[in-house]
Amino acid sequence: MRLPIATLAAFLIAACSPMAAPDATAPTQTAAEACAARGGAIWRVGRLQTERCVVPFADANKPCRDGDDCMGDCRAPEAGAREGTTVTGVCAPNDLPFGCNTRIEDGRALPTLCVD
Repeated sequence: MRLPIATLAAFLIAACSPMAAPDATAPTQTAAEACAARGGAIWRVGRLQTERCVVPFADANKPCRDGDDCMGDCRAPEAGAREGTTVTGVCAPNDLPFGCNTRIEDGRALPTLCVD
């Protein structure tokens, strides 16, 4: 009976011992390198200022009528275009989803979406 209790006590003591902290710089360097390989840069974005890889699009601001015309979204030149109206948009400058944007599909404005 003493052996199982001693084994259990050893496990409980081991569970309370501190673990080595992970190297916080390695993942960031790896993420930054991967981002740079995609042509992007690490930005602090959103309300929480979270680090994110932001990749620019070569067709930024090109006129469009649909998302298929762009590397990213086709957006109304100004957020707030009335939903359902016929609009010529522009290709998004990058893959950043933040801000208020009105996507254009089939030449028509979709509802404006604001992402913070």
